[in-house]
Amino acid sequence: MLAGGLPMEFPTISIHESFAAPTSMYLRNLMSMDTEEMIRAQPMDAVVLIGGCDKTVPAQLMGAASAGMPGHPARHRLDADRLAPRRARRRLHRLPPLLGQVPRRARSTPTRSRDVNNQLVASVGTCSVMGTASTMACIAEALGMTVPGGASPPAVTADRIRIAEQTGAHGRADGARRAHDRQDPDAGRRSRTRMRVLLAIGGSTNGIVHLTAIAGRLGIDDRPATRCDRMGRETPVLLDLKPSGQHYMEDFHHAGGMADAAARA
Repeated sequence: MLAGGLPMEFPTISIHESFAAPTSMYLRNLMSMDTEEMIRAQPMDAVVLIGGCDKTVPAQLMGAASAGMPGHPARHRLDADRLAPRRARRRLHRLPPLLGQVPRRARSTPTRSRDVNNQLVASVGTCSVMGTASTMACIAEALGMTVPGGASPPAVTADRIRIAEQTGAHGRADGARRAHDRQDPDAGRRSRTRMRVLLAIGGSTNGIVHLTAIAGRLGIDDRPATRCDRMGRETPVLLDLKPSGQHYMEDFHHAGGMADAAARA
């Protein structure tokens, strides 16, 4: 609205990740088809794709690529409390190493468990580590499918609001290009860029599966798994983020985010 546009909200399906068997990957494909058809059905000039967790970002990118509509994914995420979930649970429920000490059931009380759980998911957003959700957001930013700085701001910060406004204004100001336009002209180079980013940020191995699917929607015969080992030997890991490192996405954001990582690369 600030840029002179008229926004209209419309829904797509969500993915019940925890309850899908044998895998929620089928639902990623279903969500991508739903996204594509909803985009095609709306009388709009461009779309802002609002997603976050794991398979929703690649599903939206796949749908936008197939629909050919100018689009910008907008990330909705939160870095939770500094308390790491696994470490907190181990601390609450750890068995004593020596016989004769207090058993586990006596160490974990309902009050302590409730306090930890309240801090683990303190507010809205997605996970605070370099899981698949954060990985795909970083790759989307590296490919120019989000505005600069869009991958890492926590959901409840003013940075996220500013990114949202910039995303809406960008689509009106210069005419957001289609996913084809951003990824097609030099398929080989962009394919290598995607893999290089994935390796440099220490991203999720699920990223390989999603990148292959996105490339398929664009008609690119891309098999990043065949290059992963070779490129991994020559690509340094630039980030020390959990689950493989020590820090959190919030630290990455405050250190400069993807723009700083690209400059260092």
